[in-house]
Amino acid sequence: MQMNSSPARLDAQLGSLEQALRAAAPAGHFSLAFSGGLDSRFLAYCAKLFAFSVRLLHISGPHVAAEESRHARDWARDHGFPFAEISMDPLSVPLVAAGDKRRCYGCKSALFSRLLREAGRPLCDGTNASDGLAYRPGAQAIRELGILSPLAMCGLTKADIHRLAEKSGMDDPWQRPRPCLLTRLPYGMQPERSVLEMLDRGESAVRRSLGRAGLPPVDFRLRLTAPGRLELHVLLADEPVFAMLPWDRLQADIAGAAPGLPVPELAFLETLSGYYDHGIGISRDNLQHQERP
Repeated sequence: MQMNSSPARLDAQLGSLEQALRAAAPAGHFSLAFSGGLDSRFLAYCAKLFAFSVRLLHISGPHVAAEESRHARDWARDHGFPFAEISMDPLSVPLVAAGDKRRCYGCKSALFSRLLREAGRPLCDGTNASDGLAYRPGAQAIRELGILSPLAMCGLTKADIHRLAEKSGMDDPWQRPRPCLLTRLPYGMQPERSVLEMLDRGESAVRRSLGRAGLPPVDFRLRLTAPGRLELHVLLADEPVFAMLPWDRLQADIAGAAPGLPVPELAFLETLSGYYDHGIGISRDNLQHQERP
């Protein structure tokens, strides 16, 4: 792993992160719940920079895009991290199976309990300070299980992590998010493995279409907003990119990859995160109430 600077010369926030890691793992080693996304990669990268020994634990299953699991495996191998992949299916967890608004709580409880049995302690995750500003019922499960979140502990936001990842020389510091596939379904809809697989294939088809057209990667989600209604949600700022790709061709690409899905409609949104959480209060008291099992 190539480092552009020593820890002493990096931003003071990196010094705070090192202190948080030393408080979380005083023996100098820990396991990390590793999705392969920006936050968990950054935490692993910095831990190695600070001379910690880190074992990466990645959960794969129907809720995780196949491409995301491949990326997690490849990144861990390329950067010399011990890596273990654990296959789990959260679709039978009652809150998940019901499509409850607390499905993330039930899912995180089950998945991180399994990680604890595999990892022992300390076990860390990539939750950052920005996550506390949105409806994140899974955060309650993580706290209850005693999982440590060093990025949040030292107050690093998502914007901080992008900036510090770039400054410290980490590869792909502006990595785009790819949240759990369950977030593509509205609350109240019972998730099915086959539907999640089709949504995954449909999103992969969109990325391939953009690549073939020579267009830059953009943020988007393919969501079943209601039974029989499929929408491709794209950031409003990326509308000019999609204007260069004929919509009928993109529809055909999605249908070819996932023929069981409805014909999609295109919608441009100011923000993609938390689409189904509108109207859900995110105050601390309300979060605790919503997350109670």
